[in-house]
Amino acid sequence: MPHATAPALMVLHALRVKGFAEPPAIAESTGLPEAEVEPIVSMLGAEGLATHRDGRISGWTLSADGKTEHLRELAEDRDAAGADAALELAYKGFLAANETFKELCTDWQLRSVGGELVVNDHSDATYDAAIAVRLDSLHAGIVPVLDDLTAALPRFEPYAGRLTNAAERFTGGEPHALARPLANSYHDVWMELHQDLLLSLGRERDAADGH
Repeated sequence: MPHATAPALMVLHALRVKGFAEPPAIAESTGLPEAEVEPIVSMLGAEGLATHRDGRISGWTLSADGKTEHLRELAEDRDAAGADAALELAYKGFLAANETFKELCTDWQLRSVGGELVVNDHSDATYDAAIAVRLDSLHAGIVPVLDDLTAALPRFEPYAGRLTNAAERFTGGEPHALARPLANSYHDVWMELHQDLLLSLGRERDAADGH
C-alpha cells in the first residue's frame, strides 16, 4: 500500500510551500475537502503553529514554531514512506524539464524582431500558438514523472491535475494561465512543485535548480 500522509501534515506542508494561503487554496493544493482543511487550520492557529495575516497578500502562514514542527513531521513522514528513490527520480525528471520551461516562459514574454529582443505584444498569433504547442509537449513529459511519484507518495497527486488545468486554460485562450504570478498559472504550480520537491528531499536550492 502506498504511504498515506496525515491530513494535518498535508496542511502544514501546503502552508510551507505556498507561504500564505486560505482554506480553498489549501484544499486545492492538498486534494483535501475544504471542510476538512478549515478545522485543521484553526487547530494550527490555536496551537501557535500558524497565524492569519491580512493585507496585500493575506492568508494563513506558518509561525517560526510551525516551520520547525513542519520540518520535524516531514522528516518523519519521509522516513515512514520509504520513497527516497521515487523522490530522487522525480527530481531528476523535473530538473530535466525545468530549463525547457524557463526558456518557454522567456519566449512567451520576449521575442526576436529584427535581431533584437522585444516585449511580446502577442500580435503574432502564429508565434503564440507555437508556445502553446511547446507547453503541451513539456506537459506530456512531466505528467508521467508525477504519476510515478504519486504512486509512491500520494500527497503529490494534485500537481498533475493543477498543471493540466493551467495548460488547458492557456491553450484554450487564457494568456495569463502560463506565467502570471498569483494567478494559479502553470508557472505558479511549477514553482510550488519545485519547492515541494526540495523540501521533501531536505535540500536547499542551488545552481543546478536554476528556476
